[in-house]
Amino acid sequence: MHRLARTAGTAELLRWLAWRAEGWAGIVGPDGTVLHAAARTAGAMVPDVAGLVAESANALAERGVQAYSVDTGEHTALLFPLSAFPQGVGGPAVPVLAVVTPRPVAAGLATLLADVVLPLSLCLQAETLERKRRRVDLAESRGREAVLHLLMTGQLSIAQQVAGALRPRLPDPVRVCVVECSGDDRDEVARVCVDADGGRSWIVRCPVYARHLILVMPAEDAEDAGEKAPEPGAAPTDETVAARVGDCVVGVSESVPLADTATGYRQAFHALAVARELPTRHARFGVSPDPALVVGPAGRRWADELLNPLLTHVPRRAQDPGSQELLATATSWLAFSSHATDHLKVHRNTLAARLRLIGELLGLDLHRLADQAALDLALRVRATPAPACTPEVPSSAPPFPYASGTSMAAGGLDAILCRPAVRDWADQQLAPVLGDQQLPPVLGAEETLRTWLRCEGRLGPAAAELGISVPGARKRLTRLETVLQRSLLRPPSARYDLWLALRSRDLAAARQ
Repeated sequence: MHRLARTAGTAELLRWLAWRAEGWAGIVGPDGTVLHAAARTAGAMVPDVAGLVAESANALAERGVQAYSVDTGEHTALLFPLSAFPQGVGGPAVPVLAVVTPRPVAAGLATLLADVVLPLSLCLQAETLERKRRRVDLAESRGREAVLHLLMTGQLSIAQQVAGALRPRLPDPVRVCVVECSGDDRDEVARVCVDADGGRSWIVRCPVYARHLILVMPAEDAEDAGEKAPEPGAAPTDETVAARVGDCVVGVSESVPLADTATGYRQAFHALAVARELPTRHARFGVSPDPALVVGPAGRRWADELLNPLLTHVPRRAQDPGSQELLATATSWLAFSSHATDHLKVHRNTLAARLRLIGELLGLDLHRLADQAALDLALRVRATPAPACTPEVPSSAPPFPYASGTSMAAGGLDAILCRPAVRDWADQQLAPVLGDQQLPPVLGAEETLRTWLRCEGRLGPAAAELGISVPGARKRLTRLETVLQRSLLRPPSARYDLWLALRSRDLAAARQ
C-alpha cells in the first residue's frame, strides 16, 4: 500500500482496496459526495454512500470512535475518517474512507483498512496540494502574461502596479529576448533562464507560440536593488541559454525603454528568424531605426488624423468594445495576424467583428496590405514620444497623388513617405536587397520581394505569379529573412516596413 501511495496515487490504492475487499471502495466528502471510487468488477454494487456517511458522521461524533461499521443485509460497510485532514467543528468534517464488502467480513480486513488510513489520507492530501500548486502556477503565469500584454499596449503604469505583486520587478531599460524551445521543454528552459541570470529577468510563456519564452531582461549588468546581479565577466543571459540548451534558438533586441517593450519584442522576433539559420542559434537585432522616428511632425499629424475616429469612438452599448479595446485589438492583429485570438483570449468571430468595426471607423480596407501598413505605422507613431520624432524639413516638392487602389485616409501617407529622412530610412532597409550590399546567393531578390508584397504577403499567389512552387517561394523568402535580418513568413512580420520602404523608393523614383 505504501508503494501504491508513492507511485500510483489515490486511484490505484482504492482499486487495490476494492480488490482486497471483493467489493467497493471510495473516498466520500463530508456532504456525501463521492470524491474517488473503485469497484472490483464493473457490475459491482454501488452503495447509498450519502446515507451511510450521514449515519456514520452522527455515530462518530456521538461516540468519539475512529471507525464505524453498518450491516446492509448481504454486505457490510466499513467507514474510517481520514485523520490527516483537520477536524471540523461539531463533528468530523473530513473525508471518509468507505468500503463495502460481502458478509461475512474477511479476517484481517478491518485491520488492513485501519492501516491504510494514514498513507491514503497523506496521498489524498498531497494530490490536493498539487492541484492547488498548479492553480497557483497558472495564476502566476496568467498574471505575468497580463503584465506583458499591458507593456505591449503601452499601459506602463498599470503594468508596473500589477508586477509589484510578483518578482522580479520590471527593469528599465530592457532587452527583450525570445527563446524558441524544442518539444515540450519550455518549463525546463525557463529554469535554465532563471539560473543563468539569478532571476533578474521577467520570464513569460508566450500566449501565441507554444514553443516560445519571452524574457524582458535588464539592459545593463549593473546590480538592481534587491536582485542578484550576475558574476563579473559572466556571459549575457541570452548567450548562456543558447549555449546550455542545445536545441533552442535565441533572438535578442537592442536596448529599449520599458515603455517600448512592443518594439523590443518585434526586434527580438526578427533576430530569431536570423538565428535559425546560424550555427550558434543566437542573434541580436541589428541597428535599424523605427519608421515612427523619421516621419516628423507632419507624420504625427497624419497619424492623429487617421486614428481620430478610433480614439474618439463611443460604443453604443455597454458590452461593446471601447476605443482602448479596439486599439489593443488592432495592435495585436497587426502583430500576430490570426494568432491574435490567442493573444487577446477572444473567439475568432469576435476578432473579425472588431476588425470590421475598426475598418469602418477608419475608412480602411484591412484586407489590403497598403492599408494595414498605414494603420501599423500610425499606431507606432502614436506610441512614440513626440520629441523623439525627426524635426520637419521643408520641402519644395509638390504633394504626390494618392496611390491607385489606396483609401483616401491611407493615401495621405504618400506625402509622409516623400520626406528625406523617410527616404534615407527606406534605402537603409532595402540596401541588402536593392543596394550595393546585395548578396549574390539570393536569386531574384527584388522580384520575389515585390511580388510577395503585391500579393498581399500571401505565399500561394506569389508563387503562382513567380512561376515557381510554393516550397520554392518559401525557400526564397527564408533566404531573404537572413539577408534582411527580419522575419517575413511568421508574424510579427517585417512586411509592413518593407511595403513602406518600397513605396517610399518608388515615389522618389517617380519624381525624378
